[in-house]
Amino acid sequence: MAIEIVVLIVIAMFVFIYNGSVSANKFFEDTAPYLKKLKEPDFDFLLKARYGDGVDSDKAFTKRIRNAILTIGVVLVLFIANLSYIYFIIAFAVGFGVYKLDYMNLKSYYKKHLHQIDTLLPYYLKSLEILIQHYTVPVAMGRSMSDAPPIFKEGLQILVDEINAGNSSIEPYMDFAKMYPVRDSMRMMRLLYRLSLGRQERKQEQLVTFSKSISALQQKARENKYKARLEKMEGKTMSMLIATGLGVMILIVVSIMQMINF
Repeated sequence: MAIEIVVLIVIAMFVFIYNGSVSANKFFEDTAPYLKKLKEPDFDFLLKARYGDGVDSDKAFTKRIRNAILTIGVVLVLFIANLSYIYFIIAFAVGFGVYKLDYMNLKSYYKKHLHQIDTLLPYYLKSLEILIQHYTVPVAMGRSMSDAPPIFKEGLQILVDEINAGNSSIEPYMDFAKMYPVRDSMRMMRLLYRLSLGRQERKQEQLVTFSKSISALQQKARENKYKARLEKMEGKTMSMLIATGLGVMILIVVSIMQMINF
């Protein structure tokens, strides 16, 4: 009897949604704000790092909520004949897993491309160094945003907005470094902060230090790039050798088996 009731409810809901009496999208949009506590602090950043600034993070978050709720509903329907607290827990666990899946994929993508961000940072800082020779650090960062790699634009905007709002501490610079946790980002942001505080007569001296640090970062980036290429070539060579060795072994075994059969 319980199964028939559930089927009737599902059919009724389908009819209401199909006729427009009930809007599923509106339901999810209305409930999403109450569930935003589940939203990971770095979800928006990871989403933009993956798809660019044009992506609608609220829409993506609502989609995650919708998929999770639908999954919970489907699992409960599957277990409706033997429904118990255990199955409720299983249903919510599966729904939470579906909810987390998109975030984990974004996190995985970011980690895989972290080395790419690592190579982009020194070249961005080099272009920033040229601007700092003519402008203050905050103005230079603001002017650099149009030509900066897309991955850095959101962090730069937050950094510049914080400084323009009157935050003269090192915190905005450290927040930027935490947002892009690649090699030496903390040290470079500290150098930028000191450069922003330096007096005009010391600016050239600090710029020289900053320039040397950037050159060292660029050299490391080039070395890592060549190392990655070498490791890739070595991996392909090893795969070819293993495949060749296995092929030879298979041929030998087949030959021996044929000799035994004769």
